[in-house]
Amino acid sequence: MSFSINKEDIASFHKNYRHHPNSSVLENTVTKNGVRNASFNWHSIADNTPHFSIDLKTGDVADQKQSGRCWMFAALNTMRHDMQQKFNLPDNFELSQAYQFFWDKFEKSNYFYQNVIKTAKKPTDSRKVSWLMNEPQNDGGQWDMLCALISKYGVMPKAAMPESFNSSNSRGIDEVLNNKLRHDAVILRKMINEDHANEETIDETRRKMLNENYRMLAYTFGEPVSHFDFEYRTKKDKEFHRDTNLTPQEFFKKYVGWNLDDYISIIQAPTADKKYHQTYTIDMLGNVVGGREIKHLNLPMDEFKQLAIEQLKNGESVWFGSDVIKYSETKLGIMALNTYDYDKLFDVDLEMTKAEALDYGESMMDHAMVITGVDLVDGKPTKWKVENSWGNKVGHKGYFVMSDDWMDKYCYQVVINKKYLSEDLKRDYAKSPVVLKPWDPMGTLA
Repeated sequence: MSFSINKEDIASFHKNYRHHPNSSVLENTVTKNGVRNASFNWHSIADNTPHFSIDLKTGDVADQKQSGRCWMFAALNTMRHDMQQKFNLPDNFELSQAYQFFWDKFEKSNYFYQNVIKTAKKPTDSRKVSWLMNEPQNDGGQWDMLCALISKYGVMPKAAMPESFNSSNSRGIDEVLNNKLRHDAVILRKMINEDHANEETIDETRRKMLNENYRMLAYTFGEPVSHFDFEYRTKKDKEFHRDTNLTPQEFFKKYVGWNLDDYISIIQAPTADKKYHQTYTIDMLGNVVGGREIKHLNLPMDEFKQLAIEQLKNGESVWFGSDVIKYSETKLGIMALNTYDYDKLFDVDLEMTKAEALDYGESMMDHAMVITGVDLVDGKPTKWKVENSWGNKVGHKGYFVMSDDWMDKYCYQVVINKKYLSEDLKRDYAKSPVVLKPWDPMGTLA
């Protein structure tokens, strides 16, 4: 079947438009103010006030600036929240995001080479190779990828490796590094397919490529230090402390002290291809070769939210991933389904279920933040407090309000300490994961 638009159609559409109620007023309003401003529902402000029955103390909001490191900021923020309480650290204390950024770019380079070698026999127009070459690496990531980095490289305070121009503005290095990785992919594929090189020669070439990448990243972010001093003055009594000659691994063990294996990813994916109480992983997704692999436990929304509530009740913030742009007013810090009345403005039906939005590409996880509070009424959540990483000039000094129905629709992942799982859920998490395709929506990077 083939259907074209003819002159009679256009004439009919024009007539319908002219007879549609308030068309001229709405045309003037939307063209002058834009779709979002014209459809903004001011009642959403009153419906989403920043008051919560459970409200954790978390200090100043960080700022990822012009980079896609939200997943790092959110993860390191959950750790610094704990550190601030344990060691009475000042509100502006942060862990170094630039340090993790350096090693993530470096490890992603090697992970890309591994995938190139693994798919070298496939044609360049195969879906896997096309997916791989579309974006060899980017700034995004997932919780398990951050755990893989920390397990290998540790962490350090921001003072030991501060921000650089490029860590805060990553577009330039992303463009050049992806150029380099695609260039290297050509060489590796030719070696395997045309020269029939042996494993030793391929590995030697890979190491040469990584040496070049290390130099590029050191120029870009600064070379990470291997030892540093940790100096701070406590928030309350202003007592000065200095701990000298620490390695990043020693610092993590002494000052963060988390068993990363205890913190696991729970997803909320109601699509027909993903059963609840089953674990999933994603093919070709990761950063550290031989490190922690991606693993998600899929749960119904009521169980998903209850785990987050239990963790908050115990004073622990919650890393989470969502589709932050949907119905989100950044300046006011509101994420709610009634923020914009697009359907009423245009008199169209835009409703899709969460599963349909995932299956048809309308929504997917694109941003990670931290839940630091929840408002419970008769034991049920009505709204959630969110710490973003866009600085203190948006929202309520950087904090957002997420309505409970927005969470239902656009929240896809939380990280939960296993101690809050029932024995049944622990057995569910122990199941071998089903492997999803690289392009599955649960494999998108925050």
